[in-house]
Amino acid sequence: MRTQRKVTGAALATLLLIGAGPALAAPAAAAPLSAAALSAAPAPFTAAEAHLTADGGYTLAWASPAASVTVTAVTDPAATTGTTLGTAAGSGSLTVPAGTLPAAERWYFRLTPDGGTPLVVAERSLSIASAKNFRDVGGYRTTDGRWVRTGLAYRSNKLSSLTPAEQQKLLSQHITLDVDLRNSSERKDDPDALPAGIRYQVADVVSLSHGIGFHSSALLTLAGALAAGLFSGSSDLGQSIGYPFMVDFKGADYAFHDLLTAVATNDGATVYHCSAGKDRTGWSTAVLLTLLGVPRATVEADFLASNTYTGDPKAVELSWLRAAFAEVDHIYGSFDAYLHQGLKLDDATIATLRAKLLT
Repeated sequence: MRTQRKVTGAALATLLLIGAGPALAAPAAAAPLSAAALSAAPAPFTAAEAHLTADGGYTLAWASPAASVTVTAVTDPAATTGTTLGTAAGSGSLTVPAGTLPAAERWYFRLTPDGGTPLVVAERSLSIASAKNFRDVGGYRTTDGRWVRTGLAYRSNKLSSLTPAEQQKLLSQHITLDVDLRNSSERKDDPDALPAGIRYQVADVVSLSHGIGFHSSALLTLAGALAAGLFSGSSDLGQSIGYPFMVDFKGADYAFHDLLTAVATNDGATVYHCSAGKDRTGWSTAVLLTLLGVPRATVEADFLASNTYTGDPKAVELSWLRAAFAEVDHIYGSFDAYLHQGLKLDDATIATLRAKLLT
């Protein structure tokens, strides 16, 4: 049974109990942004990526208006010095053969143009065998030319089978908070295996602890989702229904509000996950990336990447994600209104997220 069916089932179980849930409490005001943070110039790159090769080497590629770019390998995204690998054209590539770099939990690559702000890229996957869908949310370019920082926010599937070595890898990446989007039975059956030093927080997407309520007629949402799923040729109508309900169900608002607030305020990197890391986690990531200004096509590509990371080419379908965005437009009229009216995020929290996660 697909994980998201658990989400769908919880939503559908409440259809005959429709009622108005209590209003979300106003979040605590985030710390004011510094002038330096608000005025930081974006890195002058229009494309950049790093990939781990099968033999343990790396391939890097980038595009920028710079005359030249110097590549430095670092083991911490905040580091300014490391192992210089070479200098190439402003739009170019570089191959790092296996064995060039010593063993490390994770290598980052600092791209320094001859003029302008450096950009740090990395292989997105952390290569965690027990959590194949564990990957960095960073490394994407926004519509205004900025970049989502690497090493600060991670998405994953369940973390119940982490080995001691894998736990150490999380600690090495300065991950200090784990936000669990799963329901109570999932958490009981497969509790997260976390090392000391990583805090644990629950943000249950289907929790009924805040009451039962929907922003729109649940029956109409159900009918519309079924029709859209049939029209799109969805392979799983349960999923086609579940995604719109993550927007329509008021209880989910609390979970996504708490998750985004946690990412904004956590001192360190944050990982968030559900069971398979593709549905509840997929929508969470789509919301976060869209809030940061990542274009929809890139958001969709990140969502579909679960098919590769999980090894299941049918793990997710684009029509499911688009159904959730369509529900946002239907209920709120705009994504910004969804953030403010649905998730009850204030401007300070949104600004803090952007200042923290964008470069």
